[in-house]
Amino acid sequence: QVTLVESGGGLVQAGGSLRLSCAASERAFDAYCIGWFRQAPGKEREFVAAIGYSSRYSRYEDSVKGRFFVSRDDARNTAYLEMIGLRPEDTAVYYCAADRVWRGSSRTHLPGEYDYWGQGTQVTVSK
Repeated sequence: QVTLVESGGGLVQAGGSLRLSCAASERAFDAYCIGWFRQAPGKEREFVAAIGYSSRYSRYEDSVKGRFFVSRDDARNTAYLEMIGLRPEDTAVYYCAADRVWRGSSRTHLPGEYDYWGQGTQVTVSK
């Protein structure tokens, strides 16, 4: 069982930046791929970014490419989502999730592929 805890959310003006953290309880953190998802009110949960083992692979949703950057520090059992140039449409609850398998381009974006989820952290971007 892996417990994930997100932090770093908050209220920021458009154009601002935030860094989200995802801390894992699992000592074998490096054996997991980490995905970031978000869910806005009234909308389905959507994929944001993912990072594979040893940062070997990464993938981003098109609307965040060049603005969001995913990374991991396996020594700290923590993954990060650096967000710059935030827009009001980025407002959502952001979740991290863990999966033992890198699913590749065809499935990494699917929430159902991930086994463990955090409780989420709210990101609000004002105009």
